[in-house]
Amino acid sequence: MIAFWPYVLSSVLMLLMPLLLGWWIARTRHASWRLFFIGMVTFIGSQLLHIPFNWLVLQKLQLLPTDTAVLSNLIILSLFLGLSAGVFEEGARYLTYRFWATDARSWGAGLMLGAGHGGVESIIIGLSLGVNAVVLAIMSQGGLQGLVPPEQMSLINDQVTAMLAAPLPLIMLGPLERAFAICSHLALSLLVMQVFVRQQIGWLFLAILWHTLLDATAVFASATWSPYVTEALIGLFALASLGIIFWLRTPEPVEPEPVPLPLAAPIVPPDGVGSQESLEKSKYS
Repeated sequence: MIAFWPYVLSSVLMLLMPLLLGWWIARTRHASWRLFFIGMVTFIGSQLLHIPFNWLVLQKLQLLPTDTAVLSNLIILSLFLGLSAGVFEEGARYLTYRFWATDARSWGAGLMLGAGHGGVESIIIGLSLGVNAVVLAIMSQGGLQGLVPPEQMSLINDQVTAMLAAPLPLIMLGPLERAFAICSHLALSLLVMQVFVRQQIGWLFLAILWHTLLDATAVFASATWSPYVTEALIGLFALASLGIIFWLRTPEPVEPEPVPLPLAAPIVPPDGVGSQESLEKSKYS
């Protein structure tokens, strides 16, 4: 079990990063956690359409070549996967701003939506990695043997061997990639928000283009070069995304101070201060 600690650490980092980021945004920009939740739902909703669409094009209809050994095929596939991700995710972000998070028009609100959007992806991957590592660790110690057919045990043993042989830097690329991805999601969230802040639809197409370039580069690099080169390229996009984030930074709107009501004027009797005689008469009027 101890041998799997790098995977558990990687899983914990993926789970904590978005939550700590959301806490920081809420604390420093006073953004609501409701926007974090909306961002999470937006990402999940986009994938409910994005994943079946990719399956339909690539598997069911086989409209594109999938033999990535051919360079032209790899380029086409990379661009398609990048564009489909950009259209579905940024389209979902646009609809969220348009119909749900209609009050999210500040820098902090855009960051919180982006933190939820990219954060839920990190949480899902982190949970999957953590559960897989724990289960494999238990099975490597002889547990859960009755739940696995004997003919499958060799595959599981091979997977355990491969995981234990992976160097620590390679394992830690997982949370590093999620950190890079979250930076990009923050920038993309702010780019789409500009459609409503500046009343210009072109910002949506700019976000789709940026998302397409990022994902296409990641797909192409992962099929061509080592994981370290791939993460270095994704890191460059993350740095550029940080530049976009601070380029679009604006002060948070200041809540107007409540205007105090004027003091009530003292009530003065019509004839000035009443005499004792008039007060006595008022008892019987």
